[in-house]
Amino acid sequence: MRLAFAAEAGQVHLTSQTRIVAAVLALVFMLMILELIRRDRLQERYSVIWFVAGLGMLAGAAFPGILEVLASLLGVRNTNVALFSIVLLLLLGLALNFSVIMSRQAAQITRLAQERAIEKASQQAAERQRNGSSGEQPLQAEEQSFES
Repeated sequence: MRLAFAAEAGQVHLTSQTRIVAAVLALVFMLMILELIRRDRLQERYSVIWFVAGLGMLAGAAFPGILEVLASLLGVRNTNVALFSIVLLLLLGLALNFSVIMSRQAAQITRLAQERAIEKASQQAAERQRNGSSGEQPLQAEEQSFES
């Protein structure tokens, strides 16, 4: 009995009801991605990754034998291990991708803040030259710049 269970552990057995539920969940996921794009909460360039994930979910629901093929390609006997390995690799890839994007944006924010500071300093210097060298005028300009 134990050997029969071990032999079946590598095969994927999904009932038609489970496959339908999985397909509906994949379609709802993809519709949610479209709604996020429509509301400008998700940029199109990031939506491609999520659409591919939704298509993968839909393909897995429609053709459960794909997981067996992926398990054999990975050299794993159990399809559950293959599934979790693939999901883990995808999540690690997404985390790396978003870390690269955040690093790039942090560098852009730093550069923009530095450019803005230089621009503000040159504007204040130009105002000082126009107003002359009286002490009160530059102080008022600096106070106004802090308020904005």
